[in-house]
Amino acid sequence: MDNLSNIRELLESRLAADPAKNFLISEADAREWTYSEFNAAVNSVANLLLSNSIGKGDVVSLLLPNSAEYVIAYFACFKIGAIAGPINSLLKPAEIVWALGNSESKLLLASTQLAEDAGLLADRTTPTILFDDVSTATLDHGTELAATNVAPDDEAIIIYTSGTTGKPKGCLLTHGNLIANSRQITEWLGFGESDRLLTIMPLFHMNAVTVTTMTPLYSGGSTVVSPKFSASRFWDIVEKYKITSFGSVATMLSMLLSKSRESRVERIESPVLSTLDSRAATLKFAMCGSAPVPAEVLKNLE
Repeated sequence: MDNLSNIRELLESRLAADPAKNFLISEADAREWTYSEFNAAVNSVANLLLSNSIGKGDVVSLLLPNSAEYVIAYFACFKIGAIAGPINSLLKPAEIVWALGNSESKLLLASTQLAEDAGLLADRTTPTILFDDVSTATLDHGTELAATNVAPDDEAIIIYTSGTTGKPKGCLLTHGNLIANSRQITEWLGFGESDRLLTIMPLFHMNAVTVTTMTPLYSGGSTVVSPKFSASRFWDIVEKYKITSFGSVATMLSMLLSKSRESRVERIESPVLSTLDSRAATLKFAMCGSAPVPAEVLKNLE
């Protein structure tokens, strides 16, 4: 995996290595894509973008819920050298409109609901494509994609800071940045082809983009994308999809502990695994960022 110039090369190298292996799973509706199927879907969306006059260096804004469509849209941008511009779906309508203008967005891919909530269907200042279902959006677009010339130093994503001390600032990350991050995380944490990561962090944040989407691609593993974190359903998802790791923040871990106490799920010191132990049998570790985990939470979770 050395000497990769761009994310397209990374994806297509994984496609060549194991085309029939599952890469992307949608927890919301059980849809699945092998590396081959994922690549074909990405190419179709890339052709959709090209047909709307999107080219290298153009910003394509993404206003979508956590979904397979979000992941596919990211990689469609990456493949043609466009810059993916994820927008925080929790922003107020005026803030979303500001981000579209500030990033000089040429096109918006949005879910119908989020576009309606932001008033973007009435205000078409930025050309908008409703992107609720990838198979519907790409009916007239083929899966063969023309060659592109994308270098490691070409921008891949513009992601905005939280704006706690002023207006949010658009930070540009390159293809080389994302590949390097994925390689580092893979090597530091020992991820491999047998790993399956769970994406429950929002895909408008770099944690979900890099840690649980790009990293499993780099390591040859797979990812499950869930619409949102649910403490009551979490262990069912881990068990069903044989999750080996997930990204989180400290609050999520506290919520898992609280829900476990409510359910009276306790670890027992015996050769017989408790209900929780067996459901989490594949889980190796949790990744947690954003803020320190309180010592008591860490101890109890372990």
